[in-house]
Amino acid sequence: MAKKLGASYWKLWSATAISNLGDGISSVAYPWLASAITRSPLLIAFAAVASRLPWLIFTLPAGVITDRFDRRKIIASMDFFRGLLTLIVAAVVFQQRNTLPSFNHVASITQMKTNWTLYLVSIFAALLFGFAEVLRDNAAQTFMPSVVDEENLEKANGRMWSAESLTNSFIGPPLGSLLIVVAIFFPFFFDAGSFFIAAALISMIPGSFRSKPKSENLVKVNFRVDLKEGYMWLWSHTLLRPMAIILGCMNGIGSLVGAVFILFAQEILHTSVFIFSILGTAGAVGGVLGGTLGPRVSKKIGSGTSLALVLISMPIFLILIGSTNSWQFAWVVIAVETFFAVLWNVITVSLRQSIIPAHLLGRVNSVYRFFAWGSIPIGILLGGFSVSLIHHVASREFALRCPYFLGALLSILLAIFAIPRLTTSRLEAARS
Repeated sequence: MAKKLGASYWKLWSATAISNLGDGISSVAYPWLASAITRSPLLIAFAAVASRLPWLIFTLPAGVITDRFDRRKIIASMDFFRGLLTLIVAAVVFQQRNTLPSFNHVASITQMKTNWTLYLVSIFAALLFGFAEVLRDNAAQTFMPSVVDEENLEKANGRMWSAESLTNSFIGPPLGSLLIVVAIFFPFFFDAGSFFIAAALISMIPGSFRSKPKSENLVKVNFRVDLKEGYMWLWSHTLLRPMAIILGCMNGIGSLVGAVFILFAQEILHTSVFIFSILGTAGAVGGVLGGTLGPRVSKKIGSGTSLALVLISMPIFLILIGSTNSWQFAWVVIAVETFFAVLWNVITVSLRQSIIPAHLLGRVNSVYRFFAWGSIPIGILLGGFSVSLIHHVASREFALRCPYFLGALLSILLAIFAIPRLTTSRLEAARS
């Protein structure tokens, strides 16, 4: 009989749910703020690149830090830092609130002078926020096996992602749209408070969570040697190496369309602030179902078959969204798409947590995420450039749709490459 998840897990779960509630609120506030600062697809893409660039340049060092310091303290300190940073952003938005156009009419604006004060602050904050997020998320994924038995990892991760989806995508966005109606700066103050509460909850988890003895001399840590050890372990693994590369390609393709999604939602799907927040709840529905049913689906049809379904469905979803003018239809497609995305995470993250040695988990996980997430800023930049370039020779509407069709073509090629390499037999062999 499987053991209970335990009090430490539920503190981690609660902290994650609360911080993701703040993230859900800001997921409406930040894009809508960006669209009120500038209408340039390229400048909006640059802001997104700033938030994702740390995944490319800081992921590997973050793995060494995770394996050399207490993972609980890393998570708590990064949540506290993100709270402070969000407070600063909230203060600047409050100070600049009268310079912004009406949020009720911003969706109809295609040409607007850029508010460079807010834009530069948002770029700088996004970059710092990204560094903190890289370290925090890497520590959180390596922290899970310390508070949950191996036999419960898929269930624990599934419940965690269900909570993240519920608060981040279902409760948070509508609440964020209501707060924006009151005042644009309210969501940012709320987000800051959620980080402080999460930091306090993580700090309450008892015990030490370092993979190395405390007596080890931290001054003598050799980052190059430690990074090489984690890199070589992953690169020599016949399953995790292609899995990391495949996920990197998937995330890069997804970022092509995510680069200027706020403009696509406003100008093609004709969403208001509230409708945009409702569109965000699609991810919650799909995420909760994926987190709850994902382990059962994996067990029923096999983990390799489940991953193949994710890969096959990806180009279909991209074509459907890129072709529609209906936000209601897009909502349904995004919900199903998110279900498959969470199914992928439930299987692959639990696999990594169960087969990577504990003393290498932080470094190997960071190398994996370097390949898997480092492609995101590249995809965002290419997406922003493609929209700006195509807009010079075609309509703005066609330019905003093009990344979806390009992504669909690339994802078909990826599925052909990936499916034979991620079979159920290979996954089970890695576990055993």
